[in-house]
Amino acid sequence: MSEALGNNFEGLLREALAPVEPPEDLALRLESTLESITEMAADELQEWELSSMRDPRNWARPAAALVVGGGAGVALVLLRSRRRTHSSGGLGGARETAERTVRDLRRETRKLLGDR
Repeated sequence: MSEALGNNFEGLLREALAPVEPPEDLALRLESTLESITEMAADELQEWELSSMRDPRNWARPAAALVVGGGAGVALVLLRSRRRTHSSGGLGGARETAERTVRDLRRETRKLLGDR
């Protein structure tokens, strides 16, 4: 009896832990969401006035926009860099991968900041 229960449990566990393929458009949806969050945060930061920053009660929105927008921007840069690495034929040595990642991060950061 316990052996049948054990086999059934193992089968259920195997079924529950089977790998699931993500949807094909997941990366594109994630990228567009991160882009919109970054743009909204940049718009929020452009709208605040320096004179109103004297009052600490006004710091919450710009601080939140800075943190959320920065996080979304970093995630977007890493996502694009990773996609470029995978589409370029896999990973080479550790040093080549690190150099390629740094180049990609620099290029994507310049795109997001508008070549400032």
